[in-house]
Amino acid sequence: MKFATETPNEKIRQKSLVREYGEAMIIAILLALFIRAFVVQAFKIPSGSMKPTLLIGDHILVNKFIYGIKIPIINKEVVHIGDPKRFDVVVFQYPVDPSKDFIKRVIGLPGDTVQIKDKKVYVNDHPLDEPYAVFSTNTVLPAGVSPRDNMGPLVVPPNSIFVMGDNRDESYDSRFWKFVDLNDLKGEAFIIYWSWNQDGEIGATTSSSEGYVRWNRIGKLLE
Repeated sequence: MKFATETPNEKIRQKSLVREYGEAMIIAILLALFIRAFVVQAFKIPSGSMKPTLLIGDHILVNKFIYGIKIPIINKEVVHIGDPKRFDVVVFQYPVDPSKDFIKRVIGLPGDTVQIKDKKVYVNDHPLDEPYAVFSTNTVLPAGVSPRDNMGPLVVPPNSIFVMGDNRDESYDSRFWKFVDLNDLKGEAFIIYWSWNQDGEIGATTSSSEGYVRWNRIGKLLE
């Protein structure tokens, strides 16, 4: 009985195919790492400080290219492209613990004077129109008790921003720990690409505590 054997040409073709797939995988991995480091990065929302704009379980994409190009790890900007604008939703390194990433909305820019009076935010003595802001309580805390509802005035230093969460009564933000250095910005959040309510969050449209997909939030642009 004779058995079929591979010819030298077939062996060469198989090796070439393996090499081709291997090179394609390496290129794909390098491309993914490049995109994550310099262009777009995905983040998951772990808290409710940005409700209703962002909910726990929302997965977002952040444009890391919009403000400039930075060298990963050392976080040094090599190309400056632009500055954050008021009302941008940004991701940044938490000033108190740089190992953590926070997401908030830009309220004050360098040189701005920010003040909060009875929950109302004023920038340069003008009240802000904030349709995105929500409050969980009508109780107003005096400045001596907490900066949550009454604070300032504070002048935003150069190369810094003042940020706040949209869920004002449940956000730990610049009212408590002051400013974010522009060098610590990671980028601007621009879209929700996936949303999963795994904990049966309050306000869900289902009575089940099991997780479910929030289809109506997928593809939502942030503003």
